[in-house]
Amino acid sequence: MNAKPSLKKHFITAGVAIAVSSLLFCCKPSHKTEEKNSGQSTLEVFELPTGKITSSLKIPGELVSFRDVDLYAKVNSFVKQLYVDVGSEVKEGQLLALMEAPEIISQLTAARSRVESLNAIYTASKANYERLLETSKTPGTISQNDLEQALGKKNADYAQLEAAQSAQKEVAVMQSYLEIRAPFNGIISARNVNLGAYVGPSGKGSEFPMLTLNEQKKLRLVVYVPEAYTSYLRENDEVRFTVRGYPNEQFAAKIKRQAGALDKKLRSQHIEMDVINENKKLLPGMIAEVSFSLSTVDDTFVVPSSAVVDSNEKVFVIRFRDKKAVWVEVKKGMEANGQMEIFGPLNPGDLLVTKASEEVRNGSEMGEVKTASKKD
Repeated sequence: MNAKPSLKKHFITAGVAIAVSSLLFCCKPSHKTEEKNSGQSTLEVFELPTGKITSSLKIPGELVSFRDVDLYAKVNSFVKQLYVDVGSEVKEGQLLALMEAPEIISQLTAARSRVESLNAIYTASKANYERLLETSKTPGTISQNDLEQALGKKNADYAQLEAAQSAQKEVAVMQSYLEIRAPFNGIISARNVNLGAYVGPSGKGSEFPMLTLNEQKKLRLVVYVPEAYTSYLRENDEVRFTVRGYPNEQFAAKIKRQAGALDKKLRSQHIEMDVINENKKLLPGMIAEVSFSLSTVDDTFVVPSSAVVDSNEKVFVIRFRDKKAVWVEVKKGMEANGQMEIFGPLNPGDLLVTKASEEVRNGSEMGEVKTASKKD
């Protein structure tokens, strides 16, 4: 009976001892935890520099003829002769096709006959007036009224002659329309007519053009650059591009024309580059992959990408001032190779947190900071 209480007493004593030991162990400070907390309180900052970011942009483009034109007949006519075909290389002013329009020939013949007739009438009336004028120098021979009538007849005949001559020139011009000539040097890329075909102006006899002429020794490289990158492009900047037909070869061109406005649908700017293509290796219609070299101006702020916080509320960096954290709202620019261009109310030399986050609250006290070493 006495043994049982003694055993119970020993168990209670042992339990108390274990509890006290556990309590002492928990209350003992951990050096590792202190060291960890101490490490988290030290933030790295850097002096805000100005610099330049260089990046690249690849977008698709299209090669088009520097000049191309669809050639239609100017008057309703029939094809009499064709001097070129698809692939023919032609020079400016070269005769490409000859049309035939019998009614124009008839009109020109009639116009010439009328001019000759009116010229004879005018010659007679002019001679009559000059004869009367000479006779009138003898007093009393010719009345003033007869002289004035002769002068009026001469002037009227001359006016009719001029009108007939103008009509003849008009028909002669129409006759010249029967010749289709090349407006510039190039290559015939399409032919839609044969000998004897009826042709005429677009929509008035011809649904398709007779011939299509393309200039190939000089091409346009057309691209649409997104709005975000338009400010980095300048006239005469050189670009590089490749085409599928020659995947191992790079071609060069220079920016020559910028639209100066954004396409309302694409929100991109139309950019054109001139491509010299003397060997005609490149063809109009080819799709090119264009590489632009983009660079910022020298006086922009450049920071590590980790220094910029893109939160739901705003984009900001954290400035260290008077031992406090200050959120400064900024706008992002170009980003490349871990560096970012920013814009905001900052000054060169401001101390910014290298690895910023929302955990560093605005206005909070910042403990120990470490200034990052400048890279050469």
